[in-house]
Amino acid sequence: ERVAFTGGPETARHIIKNSANNLSQVSLELGGKSPVAVFEDADQENALNGITAGIFGASGQSCIAGSRLYIQNSIYENFLEKIVNRANKIKLGPPMEPATQMGPLSSLKQLEIIEQNIKLTLDQGGKLKCGGRRHSMSNKGYYFPPTVIECENHNLPTAENELFGPVLSVMKFNNENEVIDKMNDNQYGLSSGIYTKDINRGLRVSNAIRAGITFVNTYRLISPSAPFGGMKDSGYGKEAGIESIKDYTRIKTTWFNTSDKPMDDPFTMG
Repeated sequence: ERVAFTGGPETARHIIKNSANNLSQVSLELGGKSPVAVFEDADQENALNGITAGIFGASGQSCIAGSRLYIQNSIYENFLEKIVNRANKIKLGPPMEPATQMGPLSSLKQLEIIEQNIKLTLDQGGKLKCGGRRHSMSNKGYYFPPTVIECENHNLPTAENELFGPVLSVMKFNNENEVIDKMNDNQYGLSSGIYTKDINRGLRVSNAIRAGITFVNTYRLISPSAPFGGMKDSGYGKEAGIESIKDYTRIKTTWFNTSDKPMDDPFTMG
């Protein structure tokens, strides 16, 4: 009666077609290419920690990974340097070792997809700031280091495609309207992030972003009470929250006649 799918858009399209055979209800939690905007008034230490958690946590293997970063022009160079320095300090290693901060990727196929997209991006003008190549431990697992790439535009492969890995594409923006347009210019709409001390700006930008989840001055949080799901090619339907309960509920209407009297004759007037 119901299908809840987590995966990619192409598989989801097949599921939707097949669900027509028995009219199954379908909810889809698909991919993401989540944009994050850092405004010039942001608390930079807080933003740095949130961005690090958002893209390098779980080796970037998260559907809400904040993989597209937009930094306002006035703080761009300084903040980009902080991100690169932070990425270079992340300790890669086996997940069971206490000192490890980031583990390997899940498969060789995913590692190769990441490498291909990075190569294409660099060939098209992207600038590698750190990482970008298999780690020396790759003979013991699919290790890929935290990677930061400076992109002239967000149509380059690493800035446009979901990679499911620790790759951050970084771009500039001038003003609020420009960054809203850029954040929305992608096929996915699962999550987004905003860093600013101006709560009114945070609300404006959040309302304008076509994403199912927006984090303001934080990132990568989840709660059973908060609906989780996206827009556009990130799918539809929700997990968690009241909306999820409604999605999994079949509403049924039952009428009872509680009177001792028989029903009126429907063909008698008056």
